Amino acid sequence: MTKSSMTIKETFLPAIIDIEHLGLDAGAHILIKHGLSGVPVGGEIRITGSVPGWEVQLSAWCRAQGHPLTFADGQARITRSDIHSGRWRGAISSGHANPQNEGAVHEQALPCFGLAARGATIEAGSPEFPFRLNQKHVVWTDTAAELYAQAVAAQWDPDQAIDWTAPFDLADEVEDAVAQVMTYMIENENAALVVPARFLGQMHPHFREVQAVLAIQVADEARHIDVFTRRLRLRGREPALSTAGGQASLKTLLDETDFSVAGFLLSVLGEGTFVSLLNFLHAHAPDPVTRQIARLAARDEARHVAFGMAHLLHRLESEPEFRSRLIQAVESRNEVLSGTSGLNEEVFDALILLAAGEFTPAAIAAGYTRVQTLMTDMAEGRLARLLRLGFEGPNAQRLSALHTRNFM
Repeated sequence: MTKSSMTIKETFLPAIIDIEHLGLDAGAHILIKHGLSGVPVGGEIRITGSVPGWEVQLSAWCRAQGHPLTFADGQARITRSDIHSGRWRGAISSGHANPQNEGAVHEQALPCFGLAARGATIEAGSPEFPFRLNQKHVVWTDTAAELYAQAVAAQWDPDQAIDWTAPFDLADEVEDAVAQVMTYMIENENAALVVPARFLGQMHPHFREVQAVLAIQVADEARHIDVFTRRLRLRGREPALSTAGGQASLKTLLDETDFSVAGFLLSVLGEGTFVSLLNFLHAHAPDPVTRQIARLAARDEARHVAFGMAHLLHRLESEPEFRSRLIQAVESRNEVLSGTSGLNEEVFDALILLAAGEFTPAAIAAGYTRVQTLMTDMAEGRLARLLRLGFEGPNAQRLSALHTRNFM
């Protein structure tokens, strides 16, 4: 036999693994698994060992894994089976980690997927998890991963991003107005935190990109509440007035059980309007700290609106009749709130004084004009978003007009 023929013959001989004195109960199975990974399904490896009882241990392990096993000439011969043998018989695939792969995200996440990573092979008999939001079209948007990445990159530290020591000196009436506006914004941000947090716990982890977006929204709102509170107390004030009408308006958001409808009311209508308010504060607040806070918070809120819009565009593309459900939600909310006073009068007056910057007739007149411009900007923004979602002009104008007078 030539040297070359010996090489060819040896190439086709099964690999031999000597586990020596290492028992399978002490880690020898890892060596065996590694050896099997180097041969194709149907390929064979040989095992030798010197620890007492290794053959019995190997037999039990091969039965559990589904690999055929024979003994001959003091050696064990294991034939590699596929993953759906033995313990993994009946296992199912849960999609793919990369959402860009075809079929990566299932249209419905099965209860047995549980908390497994999307793309994992899930053993039969795994417990079922009854997540309520388990259908893709109810929660999904293809831009969720991108929006999450943007949000991560744009996170900011209040202690670093805001100059809390910036000098300013406001009249007591103006500082009181800032405190009233901050009080109003805190209660609205409380709602904007609770709504996504509530749905977050109901959503199947299979839709992890959407979960991540909601989680970072919750973190954003927590940070906003913190900085609004810090600004309120910066000059020794405590929270001011909160009306029954304002609380009633926000309660309708928390009462909504449909994920898409809640996102429509909160993000598209409410937070979209809130962005206009924050931009107004950035432009007209009487002190640098409030302006800095408003600029940073507006950037976060704009991402929240972008997610709400992206999700609704995705759902309406496959379910255009869902628009009637959104119309009904706006009409029902308007009817529920018809007996309330709407926006806190103190907040409206505080916005005028805040935009005025001082307590003089000329300044108040200018502040009033600026707040009227704000109201127009809010209405135009709502209308533009409704038109983008496919609502026809007159209907979009009617829905915009029906939106709560409490802004959110």
